[in-house]
Amino acid sequence: MANTKYQYVRHFEQEETILLNTYFVVRIDGKGFHRFSDTHNFDKPNDLGALSLMNKVATEIVKSYGDCVLAIGESDEYSFVFKRKTTLFNRRKTKILTTIVSQFTSMYVFYWPQFMKTPLQYPPSFDGRIVIYPSLQNIRDYISWRQADTHINNLYNTCFWALVQRGNETTTSAEKILNGTLSSEKNEILFSRFGINYNNEPEVFKKGSIVIRETKERILERMETKPATISCPFSKEEIESLSDGAYETVVLHCDVIRDKPFWEEHATLLDLFVCL
Repeated sequence: MANTKYQYVRHFEQEETILLNTYFVVRIDGKGFHRFSDTHNFDKPNDLGALSLMNKVATEIVKSYGDCVLAIGESDEYSFVFKRKTTLFNRRKTKILTTIVSQFTSMYVFYWPQFMKTPLQYPPSFDGRIVIYPSLQNIRDYISWRQADTHINNLYNTCFWALVQRGNETTTSAEKILNGTLSSEKNEILFSRFGINYNNEPEVFKKGSIVIRETKERILERMETKPATISCPFSKEEIESLSDGAYETVVLHCDVIRDKPFWEEHATLLDLFVCL
């Protein structure tokens, strides 16, 4: 009975496909998270448990899609970068977007008890978009843009909440104090009034999080030399037990804006973008 007289309504459906031979980013944002964070007593300016939850979910998303070669996130936002040649869901835009957003949201709820002390008071929601980029430089600039945004937002929020929590300012007066200030002026307020050296703040707050697949050798090297810049769900012993050259998905908190260090260290990541 599938071929009924009513079947013609299927012709009204429109399926938009992502342009071939282009990179694309799936960006997910928390919807109404100002209220959500207040209701669930998030620490201000940063809640490490909430950030760790976002990183856990993003890591699972990257693991789920082999064509997702990198993700970058901050606060209640995450961007997933897909390689140029991917044929995921035949590049159907709506299918890709709705699947990843719904998967992200359900995982956020599923893993909530592992990271958060306050029980969920109501369901969280996330919205999303897909943006297409024609060149590798566009992708690198996008990643740099998101990290620059992390720094700008975190410096402001660190200063704002220091004024409110330790400076006895109201939220309104704190906004007025910071209105029009430069980064150097915010740094001066933090140091002169509260003894806070912004450079010493945790890297996860200043740089955000980058989810990538790293080799066993590079994970061990970073654990040894730059432990503050990596979050790995496995112990050093567990990583050492991997086969030589094996990959594991990890979260980095490092600088991607200074092109040379990050992109030279991750030449294989560039190969994934360009060649595959």
